[in-house]
Amino acid sequence: MVRRNDQRRAALVDAAIEVLAAQGARGLTFRAVDTEAAVPPGTASNYFANRDDLLTQAGARVYERLHPGEAALARQRTASRERDTYVQLMRELVDRVAGFRTGYLALLELRLEATRRPELRAVLTERVREDVAANVAHHEASGLPGDATAVKLLMLALNWLIVERLTLPDVFTEEERDRLVTAAVDRIVAPDAPDRG
Repeated sequence: MVRRNDQRRAALVDAAIEVLAAQGARGLTFRAVDTEAAVPPGTASNYFANRDDLLTQAGARVYERLHPGEAALARQRTASRERDTYVQLMRELVDRVAGFRTGYLALLELRLEATRRPELRAVLTERVREDVAANVAHHEASGLPGDATAVKLLMLALNWLIVERLTLPDVFTEEERDRLVTAAVDRIVAPDAPDRG
């Protein structure tokens, strides 16, 4: 029987994220999650039907925790519409995502695991598509320069910059990363380019 204590379930999923980041997908066991969450042995197995269920919920939870929150979104809606604002928003995005280091590393592990697990791949594909669509819709509503293609290209470029920052942090200095974000916006966001989707 699967348990329903939502706080305990969230704590276990958060522990699973930590295990994924530290030990990889192969290290994700119910026992490892119980240990990370500091709960009695067997607790995780009472909350998740199987390991696939745990993997899937961990992926969804990373995205929940990466959401900027309503206060940040409201602030972004009232910001100026110049290119400098766009650069600042992208820097904040990189910092926010990189600030949840274990979550992003866990997400990378989940993506690799998804190449072997069709159900997990389907869940992550749907979640990433929703994320892309939400980012495009938010951008279009914001009045910032650029089109949907620019948003998608920036997501792709900045995701890899985040990977570098989290996995090989000495490749670029903080100043170089800032300059790269600025260059990405300057080179990708053409205010008058036609949108090709």
